[in-house]
Amino acid sequence: MQERFEELVESFITGKVGISDLFLTGQLASLMQQHIHRLHEDGDMVSAGTGNNTPDLDKKVRGDKIHWLDKKNNHTDELAFMDHIEHFIEYLNKTCYTGINAYEFHYALYEEGSFYKRHKDQFRNDSNRKYSLISYLNDDWIEADGGQLWIHQAGEPTQKILPTNRKAVFFQSNELEHEVTTAMRSRMSVTGWLKRV
Repeated sequence: MQERFEELVESFITGKVGISDLFLTGQLASLMQQHIHRLHEDGDMVSAGTGNNTPDLDKKVRGDKIHWLDKKNNHTDELAFMDHIEHFIEYLNKTCYTGINAYEFHYALYEEGSFYKRHKDQFRNDSNRKYSLISYLNDDWIEADGGQLWIHQAGEPTQKILPTNRKAVFFQSNELEHEVTTAMRSRMSVTGWLKRV
C-alpha cells in the first residue's frame, strides 16, 4: 500500500499531477464496479451539477451521474475504500505536512456520450477542497473509448490520461483546469476531494 502512496505523491511533486496505476486493489475495484452498476439499475445515481449552493444541472457542461459515499450507508465496499483513503491521508500529512482533516467522495458514471467541460474543482466561495483524487474503475479501456481526463497546465502540452481500472490521479483542486472528453462507452470512477476544514 505504501508503495502506491509513494508513487502518487512523488509523481505529484515532480509534475503537479500524481498518478498511480494500481492505487486500488483488483478486488476492491471489481466490487466497486458492481456496486455502481447496482446503484444505477436501482435509480440511485443522480445527475451531477456544478456549484455548491444551488447546483446547476446544465448537461452542456457536465453529463455524469453521481452517488455520494457515506459511512452511514454501512456498505462494505465503500467503507473499505474510505479506509484506504484515510491511510493515504495519514501518509500525505506525515510526508508533506498538508494538514488534511476531511474528505468527500462520490461515484461517477459517464454514460455513452457524456462529458465534463474544462473546469477547476475548488469552489469560488469555499476553499476547503485542497486536493482532487480520482480512482478509475474501467476494465480494458482504450483510447478509442474516449473519456480521457485532459489536464491543462500553463505552458505545458495537454496531459491526456486514460481512465484505466485501478489507476488514481491526484492534483491540487484550486490550480489545474481539467476536463473529461466524451465517453464512447460507460465510464466509472470514484471522484473526491481531500479537504482542510
